[in-house]
Amino acid sequence: MNIYVSGLSYRINDDDLRQLFEEYGQINSAKVITDRETGRSRGFGFVEMANDEEARTAIEELTGAEYDGKVISVSEAKPKTDKPRNGGGFNRERRGGGYGERRGGYSREGRDSRGGGRGGRRDY
Repeated sequence: MNIYVSGLSYRINDDDLRQLFEEYGQINSAKVITDRETGRSRGFGFVEMANDEEARTAIEELTGAEYDGKVISVSEAKPKTDKPRNGGGFNRERRGGGYGERRGGYSREGRDSRGGGRGGRRDY
């Protein structure tokens, strides 16, 4: 079973996380997630345990426990979804259609149908 652990102290590393869970059973892997640029812990990690029953016991025992001065949360990890990383881009369907359908009546040339707005000329 894959376990999500949050609320970790930034000082915790993979070995520390492994040691925390080892008393509950066999650990396949333990990984503290780090920032790509700084290498600093992001305060959460994942532990994979071989036995589901031992994993459930660890979740029950460690949820709300204090570890290295911080209260941690422990739960079964949710499966990773295939979401786009950058938000998925522009979606005309969801945003109200093309230029002519928006409030304000933009034309394809980028001018407001009333003479002002996006790129339109205003005489003040």
